[in-house]
Amino acid sequence: MTTDARIHPEMVEIRPATLDDAPAIAEIYNQGILGRMATFETILRTPGDIETNLTASFGRYPYLVAVIDGQVMGWANVSSYRGRECYAGIGEFSIYVHEGARGKGVGKVLLPALVEAAETAGFWKLLSRVFLFNHASRRLCAAFGFREVGVYEKHAKLDDEWLDVVIVERLIPGNQT
Repeated sequence: MTTDARIHPEMVEIRPATLDDAPAIAEIYNQGILGRMATFETILRTPGDIETNLTASFGRYPYLVAVIDGQVMGWANVSSYRGRECYAGIGEFSIYVHEGARGKGVGKVLLPALVEAAETAGFWKLLSRVFLFNHASRRLCAAFGFREVGVYEKHAKLDDEWLDVVIVERLIPGNQT
């Protein structure tokens, strides 16, 4: 994606990720790791690592890709929040957009699709942790009904620097009966 223009939502196909998407998902995640804006992770992922994660998620945890002109330009997933049964309806989510598509509206198509997929899968809450300085992610979450509920101070180190994260959550009322 070489244009600076925003994309039209109808140009973005959202679909469940497949094992064939693993190389593109790894590339996008590795951009996030190298950019130091979205994760404490520092070890780059291989397509095999992603295949393992995808296989583990099938049937329980939504894992979506955003495709533009046949190319995966973003991904989002839900994973386990905690292992205890009482937390089974709470999902931790991640969302990553290809560096060539950031700020162009891909996240605005991908995140609500992930919320819908999580609702269909029976989750009653989604949450994540976002670096305080990741203003784009914080704005995206706020735009789709996530609220900031607190800050974990000095949550972990990245490049020998302690970083704080803000906790975001969104309830899914339809699954809270």
